[in-house]
Amino acid sequence: MTTHPIALPKTAPRAAFAKILLNEGRLAWRTPFGLGAGVVVPALLVVLFGELPKYQVHKASLGGLTLFNVEVPVLIALEIAIMALLSLPMSLATYREQGILRRLSTTPARPSWVLGAQVAVNLILALGALVIIMVVGSTAFAEQAPKSTGGFVLSVVLSLSALFAIGLFIAARAKTGMTAYATGFALLFPLMFFAGLWFPRQQMTPWLSNVSNYTPLGAASQAIQDSIQGSFPPAALLLTLAGCAIAFGFLAARCFRWE
Repeated sequence: MTTHPIALPKTAPRAAFAKILLNEGRLAWRTPFGLGAGVVVPALLVVLFGELPKYQVHKASLGGLTLFNVEVPVLIALEIAIMALLSLPMSLATYREQGILRRLSTTPARPSWVLGAQVAVNLILALGALVIIMVVGSTAFAEQAPKSTGGFVLSVVLSLSALFAIGLFIAARAKTGMTAYATGFALLFPLMFFAGLWFPRQQMTPWLSNVSNYTPLGAASQAIQDSIQGSFPPAALLLTLAGCAIAFGFLAARCFRWE
């Protein structure tokens, strides 16, 4: 009888990765930091902003938009940033701190599978939150669907790529889980200003608005806003996000330590 020894290597890694992915998903459910902060909080903010009368008033200073229209793209950027800058690096740095990645290197399982599973779980949560925000906003508070579908998809993909690359770089450099969390939070707070969470971008001075366009969250929220309103995002915004993804992805790959 003829045997096929190469069949096992082809199938075993897929099964092993699927098992690790399932376990990481269960852990995320049992310790729901990302689920709570990255999914529930933005969803609750959509409802809160939608119920406030002043958020439903069209204003000339906002280009004819309502505050609710302005905040939806910001909340999308926020939930992506929470998963990318807080949840992902804290988990990976904690695994390295506790020696889990080092112990995995002595088994047939590859440490990179844990990294891939963590990225996948946080991506799923980020996309789930995005769907919730858009569905709740459109069905309950008359937020319009993106008029430029291609621009919206490209903006979201590049925003995910840029922010998750930054998160991986934080994980690569942080020695402990708490250091990773503190670094991500310290970065998130000022970046949310440029995204327009504290002050609408439409009311920023021209020079501050231009600066915001070259920050990852500012570019993300504005690109998503443009695509929702019907125009394809400007090249400068997309190039900013792509540049962040490439630069921080390269740095993360160069700096990442398994031990």
